[in-house]
Order: sequence, then structure tokens, then C-alpha cells
Amino acid sequence: MPKYQLFQDAIEDNAKPHAPSCCGAHAHSHESKNTAVDLEEVATAENSQDGVQTPIRIMQMDCPTEEGLLRKKLGSMAGVSGMQFNLMQRVLTVTHEPDRLDAVLAAIRSLGFTPELASDAAPAAKPAKPWWPLALAGIAAIASEIAHWSGLPTWSIAVLAMIAVLACGITTYKKGWIAIRNGNLNINALMSIAVTGAFLIGQWPEAAMVMVLFTMAELIEAKSLDRARNAISGLMQLTPEVATVQQADGSWQEVAAKSVATQARVRIKPGERIALDGVIVSGQSSINQAPITGESLPVEKTIDDAVFAGTINESGSFEYMVTAAAGDSTLARIIHAIEAAQGARAPTQRFVDQFARVYTPIVFAIALAIAVVPPLFFGGEWLAWIYKALVLLVIACPCALVISTPVTIVSGLAKAARLGILVKGGVYLEEGRKLAWLALDKTGTITHGKPVQTDFIVLGSHNEAEVQSLAVSLASRSDHPVSRAVALAAKDITVQNVSDFEALAGRGTKGIINGQQYHLGNHRLVHDLGWCSPELETQLFALEQQGKTVILLANEAGVMALFAVADTVKDSSRLAIAELHELGIKTIMLTGDNAHTARAIADQVGIDEARGDLLPIDKLQVIEDKLASSNGKVGMVGDGINDAPALARADIGFAMGAAGTGTAIETADVALMDDDLRKLPRFIRLSRQTHAILLQNIALALGIKIVFLVLTLTGNGTMWMAVFADVGASLLVVANGLRLLRK
Repeated sequence: MPKYQLFQDAIEDNAKPHAPSCCGAHAHSHESKNTAVDLEEVATAENSQDGVQTPIRIMQMDCPTEEGLLRKKLGSMAGVSGMQFNLMQRVLTVTHEPDRLDAVLAAIRSLGFTPELASDAAPAAKPAKPWWPLALAGIAAIASEIAHWSGLPTWSIAVLAMIAVLACGITTYKKGWIAIRNGNLNINALMSIAVTGAFLIGQWPEAAMVMVLFTMAELIEAKSLDRARNAISGLMQLTPEVATVQQADGSWQEVAAKSVATQARVRIKPGERIALDGVIVSGQSSINQAPITGESLPVEKTIDDAVFAGTINESGSFEYMVTAAAGDSTLARIIHAIEAAQGARAPTQRFVDQFARVYTPIVFAIALAIAVVPPLFFGGEWLAWIYKALVLLVIACPCALVISTPVTIVSGLAKAARLGILVKGGVYLEEGRKLAWLALDKTGTITHGKPVQTDFIVLGSHNEAEVQSLAVSLASRSDHPVSRAVALAAKDITVQNVSDFEALAGRGTKGIINGQQYHLGNHRLVHDLGWCSPELETQLFALEQQGKTVILLANEAGVMALFAVADTVKDSSRLAIAELHELGIKTIMLTGDNAHTARAIADQVGIDEARGDLLPIDKLQVIEDKLASSNGKVGMVGDGINDAPALARADIGFAMGAAGTGTAIETADVALMDDDLRKLPRFIRLSRQTHAILLQNIALALGIKIVFLVLTLTGNGTMWMAVFADVGASLLVVANGLRLLRK
């Protein structure tokens, strides 16, 4: 079933929209939204259609080398139907039959890994390796090289080389043996074969130096990858561990934030960081919300305003009522969403993974041919050609190529989060650069969404106070901004009881008051009910030409009164549209308001096209038309349930003002944490920068391999150069990907 149909069904059933749950992740689909592995909650197992999904943390799972081993081992096991790898968080989610968990854990242990069921406890840090074995290995390798050039006996050179390899290479040999035993040619297997081969042909100093350089480079690479991981885990440190909570006897006490229940009352002092989401019940202050929304300036907050965990109280003191537990705060949702996004493969990453699966066996076959064919058929020297083959084995590992994509994507996701943009997967981060059209809702997106009543016209001989009372009674039952403007404009008006109240999607409301049915709705509703007249059309046209939205109150006899409401455009909207045009992106506004209002607002902000009088299904149709006619991607920006079908159908759906809105965070492709449209051009620039770095990394990884491949085949390549080609390329692409985290 198409995802937009699911949202449409939800609207028709008056239910919240929920994205379908699926383990896969691909473009134009919300199927990946509910696959988040909640690493900070108790996560022993989760039922799915294919079995039980168990997230398992493996601290030794650092790069695609370990992933390849696990895929081969678990992929052939009976009762295992799926695997999802999140290398950056070191989490493997296995879909298996309920009684196969012990077998899965045993299989992981057989590879030399230590599996842990993900839980609410923070993962234990990897124990730091002692530095002295590597230092000893380095000294021994250098001494072996000096002994070789000094003409010392071969046995002394060999002893020094063996000391170097034993001091730093045992772990590599263990991993290599496990890989070979499981039929996997990863970097540890290739390095073990190459070093052993070098020993067998008498290249003692070079074998020792290669192992030392490889171990050293792996250590540096691990530190670099940890920086990418810390970009996300650093978000977790934003919330304090304790909160000052009011006790039953009225006293205040510091308690663990994780134990604070909803409805609890918390006190915040100046300069404190807020521990939990809530609503202010006493006091006021200015709050730095940059960790959540990316806003550069503090925001003034007073009674009934929402506050978010992880934000900083600048000045003033206040008390707030907790509205969400620590594990369900807006910041926690953001962290969980980013963690889930890391596990989903972006298009470039999927291509690289597929390429790597065929690349290594091909290069291994070439190396084998180089070792055997020239000596057998062309009279080549065995030792020389075997040496060239060993060099090729080291070059064969595609680690740099494979690790370049997740590091870059994670850095991009983290940078977006810092800007107050929550991207729900690498696919959307990468596809954002292809946007050609952006459709935008009007109310709350382009405008402030807080319109005010500007005109009130009573038709016929109806009593003004009675008409206002009827309109306010219906308007107060609706949460639409236009209805709220009508309700707030009439002060000291008695609100009457409304029965059989019904919201008419995209048109208005209706209900029975004192036994008579009344409608309060827009121009379209009046048309549908057949109450339009030339005189009424003239009045409506005059008001709508001014960019005002008109709603009408009618009973069974006809229209009783007109209410004109005007919204104000955000300054940020004008700037955002101008920036989007500079980026070559065209814009279209979709609104349920009348066409005149739509055009007036569009002209104010410089939008290319405007469509008014649209129902949710009409917005969906416009998006489908743009998808059919556009050469690029089509995005939709909205903030309400009426936008849900169009948001779901667009290539990328942007939810506005998602801070504190769990549904938007969970279902949107991209959630803008505040109402600033300028985040859209920032997202597109970030998408383009991410794609550029991905291409640079692929070119670096493959280019370095090709250069050293040619050097080897021409007899100019050495084993230590091959190590630099492999691990050096990995370090380069990791460092290049981390550039996205710069301010």
C-alpha cells in the first residue's frame, strides 16, 4: 500500500498517522521510520513479522571488516532471517526465530567477539590497549632494518623481526585466522598472508615494518572513527543527571533525572541546563534552545510555554511541570532517530558495499595470477613475482572505500542536528541536493500561523451579538488558526453548547446549537452548500483581493455573517525563499485558503506558484503532478495533519516546528526543529556538501589503490608502501568526512 494512502486512511479514520513498520530502507518510503533501535531503553527483543529483532552491541565491531565476518557467519544460520548493521554505534540487530538467540550469540563469540544485549546501561568503553607492545615492536622493526643494512647475520635480523611481529601482530593473526577459517578475505587475513609470505621469502625487516605500520595506522583510524561516534554520543551529555524536584511535603530535593515521573514539579536556577521536557507553571526566563532547534538567540519563555531537555536557562528562575520521562524527551527522540538513521544505507553507501563485494575477490585472483603465471609461463623469478603478489594482497582490502561513506553520512547527520535539522536517514541527506521543487503549506509555515480578525460583517437583520456568539461557539471547538482568531476576537461573548460537532476537512466546521444546525467555513464550503450569490461573491472578492481569509457563518436559511482574518508573513520566509531561488529551486505554495489570499501571500515572499482552495487530497494531487513533470526531486514542507498525504508522497517530507512533537519526529523524512524556513537552504547546502565529500572519498580511495597497483605491477611498489596505500587512504577519507563537523 502506498505510504500516502496510509496517511489518507488515517485522516479519514480521525486517527493519528503512523508510518508502516519495515526493516528495509529505501528512497521515497517511510518504511525505515519505525526501525529505530532504541539503544538507551531496555532492548532485549522486539517482535516483527519475520521473527524477533534483537539489538546486540559488539564493541569489537569497528568497520566493514567485522561486518563481513558477521554477515557470512550469521547469514547461513538456520533461524536467522535478517541483519541490520550500525557500525558507528557498534550495534547489530538480528532478526531471528525466538529460540535461536543463544545460537546467534554463540556464533558471534566463535568469531572472537563479545556480544552484549543492548540495554539502558551505557555501553562499556573499549579497554585501552597498553602502548608499550607497539613501542617495543617499533624499536625491534627499526633495529631489524638497521641490522639488514649493516650486513649482520640473517638470524639476528630474523629474531628482531619476529619480536616486532609477536609484540604487535598477534591480534591481527588471530583475526586473520578466524577470517580465513570462515572463508572471508578481510584486511586481517590479507595482512597475515602477506606478512607470512614475506617471512617465507626472506623479507624479514619489511615484514616486521609492515606489521608495525599496519597496527599503528589501525590505532589512528580507530581514534578518528571515535570522533565521528562522539559527534552523536555527545548529544547524550547535554542533559544533566539530576533535577531539583518538589517532594510530597513541599520540600525540594535533587533526584536522578531518569527517575522523575511526568507531572512532577521541577525548579530551574539561572545558568542551569534543563533535565526534562515540560511546561512552565511559575516564573519566566530566556532559554538557549540551540541544542534542540539550532536557534542562535535565546528565546523568552513564560507560563504555559514548553521547555526542552538539554536546553540552557540563561537568566531568571522558574518552575515547570514534567511532560515526558527522560527516555521520551525531545532530545532523546532526536538521538534515537539519528542512531536509527545511521543504520540505514544511503544510495552511495549501498553502491560502495556492492562494489566492495566483488572488488576484493577480483584483486585476490589477480594477485594469485601474478604470483604463478609469470614464473610458470614466462620464465619469471618466483621470489620477485610472489613479492609483487603479496604487495597486491595488502592493496586488495577495500576498507578505505567502504568506511568512507558511513563516516561522511554520520558527520552530515550530526552537523544537521547541530543546525536544528533532524534528518531521518542518509538517503534523505544525500537526495536533498536533487530537489528541483519545494511545495510549502502557508499557515504556520510561511506565515506565523497566528492570524487576527480584521473584519466582521453581519448580513441581513441578524443580531450582531447573537451572530458572534454562534460563531465563537463553533470556532472555539476547532484548533484551526483561523477559527482561533475568530474565537479570540470576540471578548465577553457567551459560548453556547454545541452538539454533533464535526470538522469538515479543508472546509470548516458544523454543529447544532439550540436545535438548529450551523456551518462555519470557507468560501468553498459555501459553494458546496449552494448559498453563494452575486452580492456575496462581490463582498468575498473585495476582501480576498486584500489577501484576507474569509470564513462565513450560515444556518439552514443562508449566510448570516462574514469574518475576515489576515495572517502575517515571517521575515525568515522571505529570506528563505530568496536563498532557495539562488540554489536553483522553484517554490509553490499549497493552501486551503482562497486563491486570492494564496497569491497575495506568495507575492509578498516571492514564491513562484500559488494554489488555493485545496483539500488534503488536492495537495496530494499537486505533488503527484510535480513528481510526474519535474526532472528533479520534489519536497513538501508542512506542519499539520492536512499536509500528511502530500508530505508522505513527496520525495522528501519536511515537518516544521517539530520540537516537542513526537509524531513529527517519528514520521517526517526531515524535521525542522523550529519554524524557521531558512533551515531548508541550509539542509540543501549540507546535502550538496555531503555528496561532494562522498565523491571525493570514493575518488581518493580508488585513486590511491590504482596508483599503487600500477607501481606494484611496474616493480616499484613495496609492502610498506602498500600499507600506506591501504590504511593511509582510510585515514584520509575519515578525516575528509569529518570536515562536515566543522563550524
